[in-house]
Amino acid sequence: MQREREEEIQQIRSQFAGMVARSEEQVDLAEATLLIAAEEYPHLDIGEYLDRIRRMADRVKDRVSLELDPLKLVEGLNDYLFKEEGFRGNSEDYYDLKNSFLNEVIDRRKGIPISLSILYMEIAWRLELPLVGVGLPGHFIVKYETADREILIDPFHRGVLLSEEDCQRTLDRIYAEKIAFHRGLLTPMTKRSILDRTLNNLKGIYLHRKDLPRALGVVERLLLIHPVSPTELRDRGLIYGQMNKTPQAIADLRGYLEAVKEADDREAIGKHLRHLQMRQASRN
Repeated sequence: MQREREEEIQQIRSQFAGMVARSEEQVDLAEATLLIAAEEYPHLDIGEYLDRIRRMADRVKDRVSLELDPLKLVEGLNDYLFKEEGFRGNSEDYYDLKNSFLNEVIDRRKGIPISLSILYMEIAWRLELPLVGVGLPGHFIVKYETADREILIDPFHRGVLLSEEDCQRTLDRIYAEKIAFHRGLLTPMTKRSILDRTLNNLKGIYLHRKDLPRALGVVERLLLIHPVSPTELRDRGLIYGQMNKTPQAIADLRGYLEAVKEADDREAIGKHLRHLQMRQASRN
């Protein structure tokens, strides 16, 4: 049974690798996000959840004319998703792992900013709305963007429309007025960057819970998105070390130090590497 599950995960991992290797236009964000969830949920029916997203978009189409002003379309989507279907931000249990898995977000109708934004964008794209994801520090929102129109939307707070002043207040609340808003923070994120942020959220939760095998699985998927990322190489090495996979840890931490000559943590990583080398030498 264990071997079958390992083979299933490898197949899912291969599908994810193929997805993130595509061009930006060809990456299916919802499918890729569900592939992330599939490693946690055996036999997850990805096609069924994609169909449910399509049916949600169809219901919005039944309620609003796609010829309406964009603001009216956004209002129609908000009414359906947050009033009729009851989707909301899970502020009561923000760090619940289920908030990061799109299947659970759809089933439970609650999530965190990035997972709700992914669902929101996927529905909007099926309505031909030009939405993009925006990764504000500490908070993810979406933006309707054309040459002459911009609408900022916060799916975590039931689709409320935001001004730039609202964005500053959000940053003030999260970072105690230490970060100043500027227009550069509204730069659209690529789909790979959104997947990267989703996985980093999971990595942080797994490491906090000391669930090293799952944290390792997340880092391995991050390296599929960014194969030469020194940060992920370092993190994988540190996880390997905690899992007593000393040779692998040594190789990764050496690679990190070679790749980042001026790393802020160079001294600490170098010390840790020497400790691992001594451990390995004592076993020989």
